[in-house]
Amino acid sequence: MHFRTIELKHKLQAAQKKRTMANAPEYVPPKVWTWNKPNGGKFASTNRPIAGPTHEKALPVGRHPLQLYSQATPNGQKITIMLEELLALGHSGAEYDAWLIRIGDGEQFGSGFVEVNPNSKIPALMDRSGPEPIRVFESGAILLYLAEKFGAFLPTELRERTECLSWLFWQMGSAPYLGGGFGHFYAYAPIKIEYAIDRFAMETKRQLDVLDRRLGESPYLAGDNYTIADIAVFPWYGGLVKGWLYDGAEFLSVHEYKNVMRWADAIFERPAVTRGRKVNRISGSLSSQLHERHDADDFNTKTQDKIAGQEASAS
Repeated sequence: MHFRTIELKHKLQAAQKKRTMANAPEYVPPKVWTWNKPNGGKFASTNRPIAGPTHEKALPVGRHPLQLYSQATPNGQKITIMLEELLALGHSGAEYDAWLIRIGDGEQFGSGFVEVNPNSKIPALMDRSGPEPIRVFESGAILLYLAEKFGAFLPTELRERTECLSWLFWQMGSAPYLGGGFGHFYAYAPIKIEYAIDRFAMETKRQLDVLDRRLGESPYLAGDNYTIADIAVFPWYGGLVKGWLYDGAEFLSVHEYKNVMRWADAIFERPAVTRGRKVNRISGSLSSQLHERHDADDFNTKTQDKIAGQEASAS
């Protein structure tokens, strides 16, 4: 009886869906698309179909060789976590200045930022340690650059190195379906479109299953060792199962992916990850926000709760 009830429920849902789709006006694409109206949604003010700067603005430069221009989105967190992990290993050359780029305000379209990243996306890194500055953009490229520069978090044995890079590039290709697909239509789009949410929820769950199966075979993605593959994947899929992304954990039944949960919990406990997640953050508790990072002691003195306390004392 129970199964017959479920079957009837599914038939009723399918019939309702069919009626809804039949009554909805069909969109007929024009022969040539033109940008003639705002697209709505959370990021409507910064979305546009052209590249290049919108205004003149030079980037600040601090005292360390590495200059990071970013915000603590999942892609931004990858780099600050990596830098804090390198510093935790004793790589003093990984000291860095982290400057906040407020992407909601369009600061990524300033002329200085576009010179560092012509794609106008955070994060972007300038390495000024050599005779000529080197720009690095795209989070996966930055992780690989730092790993090779400092000889850390990238295996040297061929099989493990290849596995690490495969998972690094898996993340780069897969996360747009999670962020630009599921996250956009589930959390940010101005209207809820059932077809789009279903399509990308299905793909996100498939990706979580891919990770879960792999992490059932080894403690980390490349094998026994924590690598840039884990650093790349954690802010996206670890953040999803930890409940930080899109308020979608319950909707996607993330508790089903026990190996991903175990892996995410282990990485979350790393002190460098805790620090890295705070850098350039502008949301969450004030104690979790370090808008700019120029020195290791900034974590103790310049998080937003400390700044608010200092301002209150001064007044």
